[in-house]
Amino acid sequence: MHPDTPRGALAATMAFFIWGLFPVYWKLVGAVPPVQLLAHRGLWCAVAVWTLLLLRRDLGWITRLPLRKWGLLTLAGLLITANWGVFVWAVLNGHVLDSSFGYFITPLVNVLLAVLVLRERPTALQRWAVAVAMAGVAVLGWGFGHLPWISLALAASFGLYGLLRKVAMVDAMHGLAVESGLMALPAVAYLLWCEHAGQGHFLHGDGYLDLLLVLGGPVTALPLLLFAWAVLRVSMLAIGVMQYLAPTVQLLLGVWLFHESFGGTRQLAFGLIWAALALFTGEALWRYRKGAAPASSGVASGD
Repeated sequence: MHPDTPRGALAATMAFFIWGLFPVYWKLVGAVPPVQLLAHRGLWCAVAVWTLLLLRRDLGWITRLPLRKWGLLTLAGLLITANWGVFVWAVLNGHVLDSSFGYFITPLVNVLLAVLVLRERPTALQRWAVAVAMAGVAVLGWGFGHLPWISLALAASFGLYGLLRKVAMVDAMHGLAVESGLMALPAVAYLLWCEHAGQGHFLHGDGYLDLLLVLGGPVTALPLLLFAWAVLRVSMLAIGVMQYLAPTVQLLLGVWLFHESFGGTRQLAFGLIWAALALFTGEALWRYRKGAAPASSGVASGD
């Protein structure tokens, strides 16, 4: 099959667009404390994925999965849980722009991880791209008087998650099933404790809120499945370019819908990041057109 099919490109675009719209969803369920939201997301994501696997009768892989891969997926689950937690907290506390900044720099964090962990050799332009991105982070830290911890935490956790998923080499849905299944156990325990303590928000009269919480499962799983389907039909270069759609949508939502400040410091920092991404993407496009694989492919990730 041709690496770039229209349906594959559409699926990837839909996945990244849904990820970009996530802040709207979390704002709609903002009445629920962030930790409970995180627990509901893990629980209902597990329900959605395992239900789909049951309907497909796709369970034979469980006994064939090596113990080492169970361990890698457990660590990956912890990292993506941390990523979700920081993202939900950021959205509910008016930091949508900081979250978008974090996801903009994630591809460049992937390059660093590829160099430091996978011992891949970056090209000269990739080194410049990382240096310019680091300048953007420094500008943001200087302007705020502290490190942009939200952006750095999101980029680092998602980058490391992608690295573990790359090393584990497990089917996207199977990996998500393990991760969400492991997260569901403490999530259920915590939600039961919240109910016992009188702090629960589920099944307490607000059917609309209950529906939104349950929909958090398929909302989480759908873009991951679209992404997993798309990567088999679209070149990684195209995926690499399209992945900027999600943080771009988040940026626009933060400025125009949630009216977060986008002053001079943030404009300069984002300008540096976009310059770094232009170097990174332009170099990859040039090498692709020459028919050569990039010297450092980065770490592909599906969350």
